[in-house]
Amino acid sequence: MIRSCNEIALELNIKEKSFITNLTTIGRKTGKEHTIPLRLVFYNGKFYASRRNPEGDWLKNIAKNPCVTIEVDGKKIVGKASIVNDEELTNKISSLKYGDERSAMERIIVEITPTID
Repeated sequence: MIRSCNEIALELNIKEKSFITNLTTIGRKTGKEHTIPLRLVFYNGKFYASRRNPEGDWLKNIAKNPCVTIEVDGKKIVGKASIVNDEELTNKISSLKYGDERSAMERIIVEITPTID
């Protein structure tokens, strides 16, 4: 069954804010799972990750295979990641994630949309 981000957020009591969680991608070279702790933002019914430069393995893995899993309070959420090309949304996510001068730095923003339950 496909659930919306809002349903998942309500179930896990996630508010529109940033939080640390585990992000699992599929290795672009090995095909194996690659899990890292990462700060995500939940905003307007979606999950977002960001990176200042394109050199992170998790970002390179997403470029090759957009299937990801995030873990929130022990619950795994499978999703599909895509790069955000909307400057206004990029600025909003950066401000929610940092709330200080770092929010003005240029970033690559990735939107994660749950795909299955």
